[in-house]
Amino acid sequence: MKEIIIYFSRAGENYNVGDTEIGNTEVIANYIKELTGADMFKIEPINEYPRNYDECIRVTKEELDRGLRPGVKRYLDNFDEYDTIYLGYPIWWGKVPLCVDNFIAHYNFSGKTVKPFCTHEGNGLGTTVYELRKMMHGADIKDGFEVEGSKVKNAKALVEEWLKK
Repeated sequence: MKEIIIYFSRAGENYNVGDTEIGNTEVIANYIKELTGADMFKIEPINEYPRNYDECIRVTKEELDRGLRPGVKRYLDNFDEYDTIYLGYPIWWGKVPLCVDNFIAHYNFSGKTVKPFCTHEGNGLGTTVYELRKMMHGADIKDGFEVEGSKVKNAKALVEEWLKK
């Protein structure tokens, strides 16, 4: 059984955290990598999101309002080799970021096990597990892991507990 951590994370100014060089979701992805040894793939939008929090909020709200699916720089060539996917993302407007939607739409998830994880500042998983089940037909979507961005740096034990379930 081959596993991969596929994630999107934004570095820069984060709510209740300050300016970061590594985004909150990437911190969690690194914990999962350390604990499982799974491969990793970072989703990178063609147009980087602003480092300034307020500007990023403005841009992402505009994407949502206009129904945009921002392009990504590259896709995973060997996606079919993986049975289990840890899918990580921040919660933006209660949802999966639209660049992640774009990435997901590129693949057939039938027969895959997907373990979502997210960072947020009060929304929990939002509606994302429901959304993923609609988008990833035929995938076994497990219960997700969520942690507030301001608690990420001390969340390794929580990640380990989730992985044992």
